[in-house]
Amino acid sequence: MERKKILFIVGSPNQTNQMHQISEYLKDEYDCWFSQFMPDTWYEKWALRKGWIDVTILGGTFKQKADRYLKENNLQIDYMAEKNKYDMTVFCTDLIVPKKLRKGKTVWVQEGMVDKVTPWSKFVRATGFIPRYFAMGTSLNGSSDLCDIYCTASEGYKNFYDEMGTNRNKITVTGIPNFDDMTQYLNNNFPEKDYVLVATSDIRECFGKDDRIGFLHRCMQIAAGRKVIFKLHPNEVIDRAVAEIKQVAGPDAIIYTDGKAEHMVANCEELITQYSTLVYVGIGLGKKVHSYFDLEELYNLMPVQNKGISARNIAEICRGYIEFEGKGDQYLRQHRQFNRMVAA
Repeated sequence: MERKKILFIVGSPNQTNQMHQISEYLKDEYDCWFSQFMPDTWYEKWALRKGWIDVTILGGTFKQKADRYLKENNLQIDYMAEKNKYDMTVFCTDLIVPKKLRKGKTVWVQEGMVDKVTPWSKFVRATGFIPRYFAMGTSLNGSSDLCDIYCTASEGYKNFYDEMGTNRNKITVTGIPNFDDMTQYLNNNFPEKDYVLVATSDIRECFGKDDRIGFLHRCMQIAAGRKVIFKLHPNEVIDRAVAEIKQVAGPDAIIYTDGKAEHMVANCEELITQYSTLVYVGIGLGKKVHSYFDLEELYNLMPVQNKGISARNIAEICRGYIEFEGKGDQYLRQHRQFNRMVAA
């Protein structure tokens, strides 16, 4: 009998790595394929061909990195889902859920932190007809209610997505890969120690306003003479960001445009972020942290620490649901009942 097919939608390096981890628990039973986050409508495809949305995970550097990762790991690629019909699609974002993939079962996996919900993103959501990606960021990721099952990082995020409009009965707390065992990052070979780490965000690249110079001055005040290391977001315009940092921190400023950011957080004394999921690494490791988000809210949303079993948890959901005759909320109800029986 031909094995059922699962398509994993990838995007940023973190999203791609997460999907790979989940697939590792399913590859022996199912035929696993991968595609970069894809457009659905003719005008989205036209914009992609023109290169107008290369700053998003639809194309540009994000797609290049994902394609390289998939090839290096010998994973099967089916860009735009043109080779196969799929029994299930596992999404890293639901800002676009192509109609042809809704014919099969769908599971959404939270990547990490979502962008701040703004009046504009609330307006986009309220209209019901403006595409959610016009919120210019990830603030509406996870709120479409179009997927059958939503796998989230914590009870706090389950409540958040419920409030944002996704049916609570579809949401399950699994934890999320890469943010479910912060202690793993303590074992690293990053050469620097005892510094203030500044992790910038791609606010401007996502068409938001960022007083970068003002932010950098505040960072230097917080550092108060201590060594400062800057880690740029991979989506930032590097030349501009580097020039701004050197303008404020001096020509010898230590700036990383690549590298394992979690290891940098593990070795720092204090962490300064804008809108970055890295703040959760800092919280999980007991660092003093700064964020544009409210810190009390961040502690409430903090991803569960389950010693790195989130990918296995999500794979279990996928395995059970792909074989289940019924809807996603029905499967989750059965899944919860079974777990309660086992626990008893």
